[in-house]
Amino acid sequence: MPPCDGKPLSGRTVVVTRATQQAAELAEGFRSAGAEVLVFPVLRYARPASYEALDAALGSVHTFDWIFFTSQNAVRFFAARARELGLEAPERAGRRPRMAAVGAATAETLEREGWRVDYVAQRAQGRALAEELAPQLNGRRVLLPRSDRARDELPDALRRAGVKVVAVEAYSTASSGAMDQDLLVRIRQRGADVVTLASPSAFHSFAATIGEQGMERLRGQAAFAAIGPTTAGAIREAGFTVSVEAQEFSAAGLVDSVIRHFANSNTSGVLKR
Repeated sequence: MPPCDGKPLSGRTVVVTRATQQAAELAEGFRSAGAEVLVFPVLRYARPASYEALDAALGSVHTFDWIFFTSQNAVRFFAARARELGLEAPERAGRRPRMAAVGAATAETLEREGWRVDYVAQRAQGRALAEELAPQLNGRRVLLPRSDRARDELPDALRRAGVKVVAVEAYSTASSGAMDQDLLVRIRQRGADVVTLASPSAFHSFAATIGEQGMERLRGQAAFAAIGPTTAGAIREAGFTVSVEAQEFSAAGLVDSVIRHFANSNTSGVLKR
């Protein structure tokens, strides 16, 4: 039965697990579609434990052929540290390294910093940057600013392609710490219709926070929605079904994918709790 107010997610409850500073756009998208949104950040992002490697890379940025950005956070922290050091953006600093982004949202963040984006991966995966650009990369130097929790899949793929990779910690990722206990109890006991996840770290932190019983409740009730294939892979590796995988690697893309999931679903009405 279609929603009585005409909004595609009316009566649905959506858990948004993104960090507080990144949750607003996603939460507003789901609210506009009629959903009740539970903002439940499971991660926080902070400065790296040491700036030594990042500062060295920034100071010699003109020696790199490419800079690969695999997340919006990598762009933000990289650019913020450059400003703190009083360094010119690569766009205006003489010999400019080319810039590649893993998806549209990361590319847009680069553009907001005033930097030209030379390549956007056709598939929203870090590994895709290595595979798609391989013919241009042999013998080249690539700078890879990333999280302290980043996987080695991309740098390993680049090295196999003959690339000289310098991977530096641009920011740290940690569990968000103090949780809204009332919200935690509600999710554990009543579940949700959708749980949105934007990284493997977010999934693992969410699962650890909710606990085994809470995750089992969600297994049979909620649609796990991943913002991209890397996150979807982590969810599946843990033994859970991915009901929604956004084709566009962005908040808007994830909202649209969730809407399509329920529009195409054979179920109707609101989950009973």
